[in-house]
Amino acid sequence: MHSPSLFPIKGFMETSFLDWPGKVCSTIFLPYCNLRCPYCYNHQLVLRPDELETLALDDILEQLIHQQDRIDAICITGGEPTMHRELPELLEKIRGAGFKTKLDTNGTQPEILDYLLNKKLLDCVAMDVKAPLDDMSYERCAGVHLPASIIMESIRVLARSPVSTILRCTVCPSLLEQDDIYRLAKEIGGLWSEEASDHKALPPFLTLQQFSPKDPMDPALKEIKPLEDEFLERMQEKVNDILHGSGR
Repeated sequence: MHSPSLFPIKGFMETSFLDWPGKVCSTIFLPYCNLRCPYCYNHQLVLRPDELETLALDDILEQLIHQQDRIDAICITGGEPTMHRELPELLEKIRGAGFKTKLDTNGTQPEILDYLLNKKLLDCVAMDVKAPLDDMSYERCAGVHLPASIIMESIRVLARSPVSTILRCTVCPSLLEQDDIYRLAKEIGGLWSEEASDHKALPPFLTLQQFSPKDPMDPALKEIKPLEDEFLERMQEKVNDILHGSGR
């Protein structure tokens, strides 16, 4: 065994077909988060990470190095990875081992995101956008006071970068109305058109994610019924139309 990890890795999933559409990823989980989203299901990782074993990066890379023919990339998720000052070094080591890198982020630290992109440490960024881009809506869905202008700046950073971008929003019926989602899509489209470079003229799709009441951070949400899949699919079609079709 190697010496204990210098990186606070608290989880590892060897194979995921969902993290980066069209690619096979391994996923590394980092602890802590600066948000308290009521529907978060990773709250042990956020609130009590010391209960989880710390894994060694060298051991993970040693395990994966022999699988490079089937593993396309390594995804860093959390928690919120940009809270960790070790993140650039972690990404450098992963890229040095020959893997592409993907970052999952909540977009609350645009300056760090910009730094990582300028250093060419990322091949893909997935950003969770919690709510329409006003302070009141964002506080309701993120569980903390957060100026929505910070999230807007992260969207601008991504629009200026050539790196592949995925935007996601979890639809919890008690927190977001249907019109909130459509307003968010229009706001994203507007920001993107203002900032996008030529190679990213069209905004990314905003993927709507189903809320799960199984084990949310706020126990009261266990009583909330998720949207019917068919209804969520119709919302997704409307969002796609707003961003890429006649609704633009």
